[in-house]
Amino acid sequence: MELATKHANEPAALQVIFSSILLITKIFYSLNFQDLPEHFEDNIKTWMDNFLQLLSVDNKLLKTEDEEEAGLLEQVKSQVCDDVALYAQKYDEEFAPYLPPFVTAIWGLLVSTGQQVKYDLLVSNAIQFLASVAERPAYRSLFEDPATLANICEKVIVPNIQLRAADEELFEDNPEEYIRRDIEGSDVDTRRRAACDLVQALSKSFEGPVIQNFSTYIQGLLQEFAKDPERNWKSKDSALYLVTSLASKGMTQKQGVTQTSELVNIVDFYQGQVLPDLQSTEINKLPILKADAIKYLMVFRSQLPREALVSSLPHLMRYLTADSYVVHTYAAHSIERLFMVRTANVAAFAMEDVKPYAADLLGNMFGAMNREVSAENEYIMKAVMRTMSLLQENILPMIPQLLQGLTQKLMMVSKNPSKPHFNHYLFESMCVAIRTATKHNPESVKAFEEALFAPFTDILQQDVQEFIPYVFQILSLLMEVHGDGVPDTYMALFPHLLAPVLWERPGNIPPLVRLIQGFISQGANQIEAEKLNGLLGVFQKLLASKTHDHEGFYILNAIIEFMPQPLVQQYSKQIFILLFQRLQSSKTTKYIKSLLIFFSLFAIKFGAPSLIEMIDGIQPKMFGMVLEKLFVADLQKVSGHTERKICAVGVTKILTEAPIMLQDYEALWPRLLQALIGLFELPEDDSVPDDEHFIEIEDTPGYQTAYSQLAFAGKKHRDPLGSDVPDPKLNLAKYLGKLSSGHPGKLPVLINTGLEEAPRNYLQHYIQAANVTIA
Repeated sequence: MELATKHANEPAALQVIFSSILLITKIFYSLNFQDLPEHFEDNIKTWMDNFLQLLSVDNKLLKTEDEEEAGLLEQVKSQVCDDVALYAQKYDEEFAPYLPPFVTAIWGLLVSTGQQVKYDLLVSNAIQFLASVAERPAYRSLFEDPATLANICEKVIVPNIQLRAADEELFEDNPEEYIRRDIEGSDVDTRRRAACDLVQALSKSFEGPVIQNFSTYIQGLLQEFAKDPERNWKSKDSALYLVTSLASKGMTQKQGVTQTSELVNIVDFYQGQVLPDLQSTEINKLPILKADAIKYLMVFRSQLPREALVSSLPHLMRYLTADSYVVHTYAAHSIERLFMVRTANVAAFAMEDVKPYAADLLGNMFGAMNREVSAENEYIMKAVMRTMSLLQENILPMIPQLLQGLTQKLMMVSKNPSKPHFNHYLFESMCVAIRTATKHNPESVKAFEEALFAPFTDILQQDVQEFIPYVFQILSLLMEVHGDGVPDTYMALFPHLLAPVLWERPGNIPPLVRLIQGFISQGANQIEAEKLNGLLGVFQKLLASKTHDHEGFYILNAIIEFMPQPLVQQYSKQIFILLFQRLQSSKTTKYIKSLLIFFSLFAIKFGAPSLIEMIDGIQPKMFGMVLEKLFVADLQKVSGHTERKICAVGVTKILTEAPIMLQDYEALWPRLLQALIGLFELPEDDSVPDDEHFIEIEDTPGYQTAYSQLAFAGKKHRDPLGSDVPDPKLNLAKYLGKLSSGHPGKLPVLINTGLEEAPRNYLQHYIQAANVTIA
């Protein structure tokens, strides 16, 4: 600071000195962020005195002529505001003696700072400091005086909530950034956001006086607007922003405002001030006010009555045709959010509410996307998806036009995918169309195949990496409609799916595995014997990865379940050797769970004796180790209803259908039975060994497209046991009864000597329920 005073007239020296001070203030923030270090606590007076001095520095040589770019002086003062706000929030006991002069200094700074963009961060941080102080009960006395509150309202909040020329320019010239700041929450450093936070901080302690004070200003702003709406429209914009700030006490992305102030009547304000703007027939006049009105409806959607929401739909539909990017985007976003509103667990919009508008609504959405500025507007595409999903079978007459519109968009964006959210909702919309149409008429799948196969082929040939996972998911969805048998057009694709290059990208793996499972389950008899080698090659690759080994098991289980048994038996020993090699080299909880499910499925499909022979054929008595170290030790860890059912039936078969279990492995028989009863009765064991928390995900070289699951392409849940085994507990009792009749007197001894009391009692209940006897 002494150097700054000494070289006050030397621009070059001042630049170096204040650049250093800026770094020091930033380092100060970082070092104090976690807790208060001893050094800073001991020297707090020195730091605070210097910070206070920095806030009052006013050297013309450090100011910039630029209206947009903050100079060094503004940056330093802004960082000081950040630093003292941190102390006010986290270390109020130590900071309390120094607080009043900072409140005075920062107040003075706010009142004297201009409206230029270069001061935005400084003003924002200064207001955030006041907000953090106002929130603390200990500092309540500083703001109690009604005159102080009136002053804050008049001189800090109202001026900084007002729309400036720079904001208007942003609305017109960079609407995407305007939207990001206005509704996506990226406005943390804006004046408006800071002023809104200060209003809410003050409302926590002084709700009545604050609302009373602001109500006067809001009335004044609305009267000013009423005098000359054309010229004074900014007054209404400020009033709407103030009401939103005052009324909102709790908010979520999903539901909008969830808690409001009892002192602000949301519904009356909507009816009196917002609805007239929504009802206006001049959709392109005063676009910022139109955007404000739509935003108000969207923000308070959970607080407004259902009738108000439903009656707003025709107005929002009109605004989809507005010229302004922000206005038609807000209209689409608002429609999508309103369709998600639920009150008392009942949707605000029923299919019947939207049905009369269906054609115009979707037509206007696609019309908006025909504008060059909104060609890839993610909000509109999400609204298309949500509208189609809500309308269900009512979209059937429009399917040809919808399919044409969606396909054209797909062909356009596949040339240069740049908007991931837009692309995702585009594919989701396709899935909604496919699901809805094929549910009512399975033959309609052909129309989708005709429309989509050409663009899909281009995507696969051009290797559009971002879209390939989506294409595989939609191909799965289409193929599943065909039921039994795989059409030749799909079978022609099958050999290409085994190409190693496709499996190199992690994003391709889950959708590819699902598609391969579809081929195996629907067309096992159409897959040539030599292709099984390729499938097992894919399985081997996935097995080697800790991240994707479970996907490998999905393929392996499908092979076991659907492929011809004689063909699978040729490769069984090779498969088991690979499984044990991986178990030896890298044993994880996830891998053990997958392995137990596979062993159980193998026992169900090929018989328990085959499983035991296979494992003992690799190494004598090895199955004993598998029982002890895997089944008995980890059966409890298997998760998922179907997976646990497979294991229960598989273990029952091992216990009751393999004679060797009552000979060579008799000692392990009761322990395996107890483990199975534990699977039924004890909670799932979800513990993970400590060392597994530190497993590194394989390093993937360079950028890899992530996999995005399409919600509307969801895979049908499948139980390989179907209705054959409705209750695994009764199934166990039934098979034990059958085993007992072949070995009289043996099972009661094993059960009574080998089982603990609690499992024994559970087993007794199963036996009674199944009405069998074990003697």
